[in-house]
Amino acid sequence: MKFFQTRENTDQTQIDLEQKQISESLPLQVSSEKGEILPPTNSQSEPQETKVQKTGAWAVFASTFVTILLAEIGDKTQLTTLLMTAESQSPLIVFLGAGSALVTTSLLGVLLGQWLASRLSPKTVERAAGIILLLISLTLIVEVFYENFPG
Repeated sequence: MKFFQTRENTDQTQIDLEQKQISESLPLQVSSEKGEILPPTNSQSEPQETKVQKTGAWAVFASTFVTILLAEIGDKTQLTTLLMTAESQSPLIVFLGAGSALVTTSLLGVLLGQWLASRLSPKTVERAAGIILLLISLTLIVEVFYENFPG
């Protein structure tokens, strides 16, 4: 009878050693009682906001910069600024006025986005933006269709 108890203890010790080796080589913890993988603790994982602040801040900045830059090239705001500069012969004043206006509209967008994010889930905001863009596209398609093919 004692042989079986020693054998069971040896087997349990072997399992505990294997689990310890596995848990040391992986960033996950293994429960020695049930052999289950435990979720990472706070020391192993950072809060999502901290990760975005550390690694994602420049990625978000670059993505925003490139998206807005490409969206604004050749749009009516740029053409208006070009015409105002040519007419007024004051490029610095036009630049300051246009820059202030773009910063103000961007600030309004950021504040509205922050307000929406505090009240709605990101998935809901994404779906609503998609639906709004589809409606705008459909409106433009209908407008082009009726202008080119009068009824």
